[in-house]
Amino acid sequence: MYKTADILQNAKAAAPILAAATPERKNLALEKIAERLLSEQENILRANAEDIEASRSRLSEVMIDRLNLTPERIEGMAAGIRDVILLPDPVGRVMERVERPNGLVIEKTSFPLGVIAIIYESRPNVTSDAAALALKSGNAVILRGGKEAFRSNAAIVEAIRLGLQDASLPPELVGFVEDTSRDSARELMEARGFIDLLIPRGGAGLIRSCMENAKVPCIQTGTGICHIYVDASADQEKALNIIENAKTSRPSVCNAEEVLLVNRAIAPEFLPKLHLRLTEDRAKRGLVPVELRLDEDAAQIIPGTPAGERDFDTEFLDYILAVKLVDDVDEAIAHIAVHSTGHSDAILTQDADAAERFTRLVDSAAVYVNVSTRFTDGGEFGLGCEMGISTQKLHARGPMGLQELNTYKYIVRGDGQIR
Repeated sequence: MYKTADILQNAKAAAPILAAATPERKNLALEKIAERLLSEQENILRANAEDIEASRSRLSEVMIDRLNLTPERIEGMAAGIRDVILLPDPVGRVMERVERPNGLVIEKTSFPLGVIAIIYESRPNVTSDAAALALKSGNAVILRGGKEAFRSNAAIVEAIRLGLQDASLPPELVGFVEDTSRDSARELMEARGFIDLLIPRGGAGLIRSCMENAKVPCIQTGTGICHIYVDASADQEKALNIIENAKTSRPSVCNAEEVLLVNRAIAPEFLPKLHLRLTEDRAKRGLVPVELRLDEDAAQIIPGTPAGERDFDTEFLDYILAVKLVDDVDEAIAHIAVHSTGHSDAILTQDADAAERFTRLVDSAAVYVNVSTRFTDGGEFGLGCEMGISTQKLHARGPMGLQELNTYKYIVRGDGQIR
């Protein structure tokens, strides 16, 4: 087992090699990595099966789904890498150019951060996504996954490193922290001089720990208490389709809906339809029904579980939906302002003024009109894949792709000017 300190040193030493690499060489490395993921599929699936078997007594079926890899998902991982290949290389992009009266030419130019570390949980596809984005953007990357996916992540990293070797690039560009204890997480948080950006991608506890303890630059990502507000003018059939998709298509991910706000004027008509769609109809189709946690007003209209004190502040990551009635769009906006984590929030409406007010006043990374929150994703946004979804406002916000993994420098050209 490599010590975390050695991994940090090796990544920092390798980073300049990648920063100097041409776009063609980086793309070749990504293609070789995609090929290796497919050729090493049997080893990856075997490791993943061992992780799942070891986790069955500890994780819910929803969380097992986050962990599970299939041939189709591995093909999707390779396809995501190939999507990144097709994207423009961000390194060296001139963001702004100014010619001064004294003849100076000043170019604000995109440049790699250096070494990026990511601490993440459960989903092993993050391993390949993070490596692909880091490498394409010219950065070395250090990966520290959770113990529940350790074998899967190790197998994926081995394939990635083989791909780097196939492209004659140092495998140390992708570091893998084998120690899954809190000690290794703390070492990354405190690695000043080695890590240029730390990204925590996981539950609220992990993100809070990084934000409170990190001594290196850190981006807050992930936690998604995502809201959908059904306005009085909403197309109710479309609304039911969107809500079911946002809640049930993959409830264990951060862009799944957790809270539903319904305009009081349509609640007597709409809530019975909602209850039928999410509970009885799903049960008849052999699907997991959604547990509806209702505020006092909603509970007078349909059956469900009384909402508890924390239900409107909880990322359930499960087949659970908190439901509240509101008087109008302004009450919905006010509720979201207090309870949202700034990830993704949506309004379902046919009223253009209500949509405009909602998008202007809801302060989240992604704000939707008549669309499922499940679209907050790097691939869906055309970024190939994502390093994480930032819920803060400085440097990066929303799905983080290639541009967000670069900083910039000013390159100034002259001809002997002095001040």
